[in-house]
Amino acid sequence: MPTDDWTGLTLYHRAVRDVRGEALLPLRRLKAAFPDVYAREVAKYQGREALLTEPVARLGCQWPDVLFFSPVHPGPLLNAVRATGRAVPPVRFWTLPAGALDPARACVRLVRPWPDGVKPEPDPADELPFTAAVVQQVASPPPETLARLGQLPPGGPLILWLDVPHVLYRGEVPLGKLQEIYA
Repeated sequence: MPTDDWTGLTLYHRAVRDVRGEALLPLRRLKAAFPDVYAREVAKYQGREALLTEPVARLGCQWPDVLFFSPVHPGPLLNAVRATGRAVPPVRFWTLPAGALDPARACVRLVRPWPDGVKPEPDPADELPFTAAVVQQVASPPPETLARLGQLPPGGPLILWLDVPHVLYRGEVPLGKLQEIYA
């Protein structure tokens, strides 16, 4: 596949339940635009506050300055959990054609295992250029992820993306570019 052929490449984002405004905004921009939504979203980092200052070297910013997308369809991830007998209702996601993002404002971040539940230090080598070829390489669910999801304890936290590559985007995405799916 040529590096500029984005045909068929899709990104996924868990749909926000009460989105406001005309665009999907990074966390830091939410703080000024919608403080109550920011408070709800930043609460997800309780116990992981160090992530809020983690650098995204390739984009010259920090974690709360980017939007997070997955190049991996959530269906196989959720089905791995459902195969264990755990009841997981359909989950709403937004899709975005990968070619809709400005490659100069995006990167693919590889995610390494967390030994003993401790997040490794960020490594700029884990940030790859946002090209169609790279997105294609990381668009399938990692086998280790499917195995981990198939072993989640009943009632344990359902963290789908822990070990799945992410697409980080420094900017906003107009809501009109997003399509809704259920997985």
